Amino acid sequence: MMGYIFAAMIAAAIICGAANGSIAAVLDALTEGAANAVTLSLSLAGAYMLWMGLMGIARRAGLIDALSRAMRKPLALLFPNAGEAVAPITLNLAANFFGAGSAATPFGLEAMRELNAKAKYAGVATDEMCMFLALNASALELLPANVLALRTAAGSEDAYIVVLPTFIASVISFVSAAVICALLCRIMPQRPIGKGKA
Repeated sequence: MMGYIFAAMIAAAIICGAANGSIAAVLDALTEGAANAVTLSLSLAGAYMLWMGLMGIARRAGLIDALSRAMRKPLALLFPNAGEAVAPITLNLAANFFGAGSAATPFGLEAMRELNAKAKYAGVATDEMCMFLALNASALELLPANVLALRTAAGSEDAYIVVLPTFIASVISFVSAAVICALLCRIMPQRPIGKGKA
């Protein structure tokens, strides 16, 4: 879908440029934008390798597993019927906490499979699934690796100045998501698809 949107935007720019007699400027801008995209991608690759390497070291040192064990009981309060899904949920949130969103994805998929296997109604998201999705989207994050990589690649004088504000904002969004989701799960209990209120 995004491919169609970008293709439409490029086509509109070329048509407008041709209508205004500035097609050469449009084509120059397209070429320059493509070159800048390649440069940015290569700059980000180095930053991502650094952060993913640090995540790998933290995992091999047992830091992530230790965090997941420490968080297992508190998360059991948010996911009382999650069963075996608590482990991948914990690892997913721990990876997000350290800014390794790509490393968190496999744990998230595994958690959703485990939660779906325990679903009461087929095709209906459980309270635990909704809570996990809300917490995963709000992403409590200590190190915003993506933002840091972008700021470093853009030549920021102090790329790390965003770490504390980002952490505070993520704590607020994480807590808000948990509270709102818990309230909505109480207000709107699960029911089979197509069924009205009992």
